[in-house]
Parts: sequence; structure tokens; C-alpha cells
Amino acid sequence: MQSRRIVLASRPQGIPRETDFRQEARDLPALQEGQILVANEYISVDPGMRARLNDEATYAAPLQLGDTIESATVGRVIASRHPKFSAGDWVAAAFGWSEHGLSDGRGVRVVAERRVPPSAQIGVLGIPGLTAYFGILDIAKPKEGEIVLVSSAAGAVGSAAGQIAAICGARVIGIAGGAQKCAWLREIGFADVIDRHAEPDIDAAVARTCPNGINIVFDNVGNSFLSGMLPLMRRNGRIVVSGQVADYNTPPAARPGLRNTSHIITSRLTIRGLVAFDYFREFPKAWSDLAQWIVDAKLKYREDIDKGFEKLPAAFIGLFSGDNFGRKLVQIEH
Repeated sequence: MQSRRIVLASRPQGIPRETDFRQEARDLPALQEGQILVANEYISVDPGMRARLNDEATYAAPLQLGDTIESATVGRVIASRHPKFSAGDWVAAAFGWSEHGLSDGRGVRVVAERRVPPSAQIGVLGIPGLTAYFGILDIAKPKEGEIVLVSSAAGAVGSAAGQIAAICGARVIGIAGGAQKCAWLREIGFADVIDRHAEPDIDAAVARTCPNGINIVFDNVGNSFLSGMLPLMRRNGRIVVSGQVADYNTPPAARPGLRNTSHIITSRLTIRGLVAFDYFREFPKAWSDLAQWIVDAKLKYREDIDKGFEKLPAAFIGLFSGDNFGRKLVQIEH
């Protein structure tokens, strides 16, 4: 049986180009005892993967040339010689940019939650939702009435983080690009929204919107944004660094440093980075809570889905110009 995959063809210089990726066809080996074969139905594209396309260490090893691009997947088991999986099972895994996944079952879980669509398993119930869940509940810990500012708030992580903070009783302010995204954030419970496309000075816009300061910043953008927020933080404020999308396409030596750092001392600030995989043992409770909030209409989400395996590189590249509105996925048409 043949299957297509997309591999890293060259290391991107700046914003990736489609020529940095290469599509390959390969013959899948025969299914062995204890293995399953999965036809991937949805594949994610993730801005955080950009750092791993460089030859530099992050919290995960860089991809090598010729490696399949890694990402989350959800699909159906089409053949099984494994006692824990049956043909027809929906499964979530990390088979990457590949039409099929062959596995001995490690790192693959049967999707038991049926109250939400399967695609949500790699979105609001996947790493984006889990990042928001643990970042807000374990690190930020918002109290009733506190001011929470979320950057890139219309994205999969930011929109979930803002809504979870609101569930905790906080007043949530979002920053997003464009009137449509800002309107949606207001619909799902953000108290106020700043349109970065309409504001020439984001720091001034935040200061105007939050005249009494900010208790918590949940940041997905990077150092240039955080530098402007440090003077606006209230005493004992918390900053959760979830992502740095503005810096991913810039060489490490050229990335902006953090300014206004004296406010870390004077305002007794806590700044902490976040990798959702650190909470692996707590994932089941998070999945249960997130699904229940969705059912109760307390947590809403958007998916931006392209159709066609060949669309993966373009979908990924579009993340860096804000083309997506919600969790970006590619649906595979078998």
C-alpha cells in the first residue's frame, strides 16, 4: 500500500516557502502482530513547529532534512492486529504530515469522547486547549475580578485561555487582528478586544483599555510585545509565556531582547514558560473539564479547515501572516 508524506526539504530562511517541503510517496510495510494502520483524517499545522525547522535546540530536537514534518493527527484505524484497537476506532496520535500512520500503539489513544467532533481532539482538546488549560489554571491562577490580557487571542490557544480565565471570574481583554476576529472574541465572552490592525501603538491601546493595570498576561507573541506590557503590570502580576510567533522566523541572534525588565523587580512579577507535555499525567482531567465546558457552552472554539493533503505547506505558511481564523487543520480526502 502506498502512502504520501511531506518532509523537510531545506531549512527555511525567514518565513517558510513551499519549496522548503517535499512530498514523497512510500510503500507501507505489511502489518505485523501488535500493530495498527491508521488513515489520518485531520492533520494539524502548528506555529511552534517553525523553531524545529531550524538547526537549533528547543524543548524538542530539531527536525533533520528528510524527516516527516511532525504534528498532531486524528484518524480511523483501518486495520488492526493489536488487542486494544479495532478497525473503525477513532484515534488521536502524532503521525505528522502523513496520509497514514503505522504504529505498535504507543502514543496512540482511542477517542472515547463523543460529545465533540473528532477534529477537536487535536484542537481545543489537543495541545492548544491543554496549553490554555494548564497555563491559566496552574500558572496564572486568576482570581475573581482580575484583569487578564491575552495576545493572539483569536487563535486556538489564546481564545481557549481567555474563556477559561473568564470561567474563573476574571475580566479578559484580548488582542487580535481584524474586525471579524475581534467581534467573535466579544461573542464568546471577552470583556474587551483591541484590534492590532487598527491601533498604531499597541502599548498605548492596552494602557487605555486597562487604566488600572494588568494582573495577568498570557502571551503568544514574543519579546517585543512583552516589553511594552511590563510597565503596565500590577504588583504580583503573572506572565505566562505560551508562544513567540513573532520571533519564530527570525534568526536567534536577531530576535529582540526583553526591555523594561526593572518592572519585574519593582512589581514583583512572575514570568514562566509553558510546555503542555509537562502535565501529561493530568491530561485526562483536563480533557474531561474541557469537554464539559464545551457541552455547557462555556467554551467555544473555531476550526479553520483546508481540504487536501497537498494543502499542508501552504496552510502552515499562512499561520505567520494571520491567514487562519481559529485552529488550523487540514482534512485528508482518502
